[in-house]
Amino acid sequence: MSEVPRCRRAGAADADAITDLLALAFAHDPLWGWAMRRPGADVSHHARLWRIYVDGALRYPWTWLTAGGEAAALWTPPGGTEMSEAQEQTLAEVAEDVLGPWAGVYLEVVHRFSVAHPTDQPHYYLGMLGTHPAHRGRGLGMALLAQTLAMVDEAGLPAYLESTNPANNSRYASVGFEPIGEFSAPNDGPTVTTMWRPAQ
Repeated sequence: MSEVPRCRRAGAADADAITDLLALAFAHDPLWGWAMRRPGADVSHHARLWRIYVDGALRYPWTWLTAGGEAAALWTPPGGTEMSEAQEQTLAEVAEDVLGPWAGVYLEVVHRFSVAHPTDQPHYYLGMLGTHPAHRGRGLGMALLAQTLAMVDEAGLPAYLESTNPANNSRYASVGFEPIGEFSAPNDGPTVTTMWRPAQ
């Protein structure tokens, strides 16, 4: 049975914990695990890449955590950007450092996310929704999503996300997201589903 967690707005002091959570949550994600891969099973470098996304999200008051820190939702509000231009440059530099020759593939994946992102109307963008592996199966991530969507609904605006794991598509559909397209990573990589939730 799903729990209904309390949630709170995250701040700069939460950056390390959110980064660690995302690194664990997406270590074996079909898309991100592939895009961040290095020879062997090493995933220790993932946190350096995720930290840039976390810092980008924390520029706005729209990053949320369950009260116990089990799950996090990184939203970008209408008119915002996932990261600043300086952070985009840092991401490229860190990718080159930690991924070596594979960095070009990773950065092309990031670029394809940008190209697919709709720009025709204001919306809230869910960049990341992650649950710590030790707390999966309790419905915490989806409960956090439902609570944050209630705030999006209060604003009367639509929401957008990209699903990097096909297993999650039906979960997003259950809270009103509809598939609107898809794109594939380079080198015959995984497919990403883009999803839109009309204003409620």
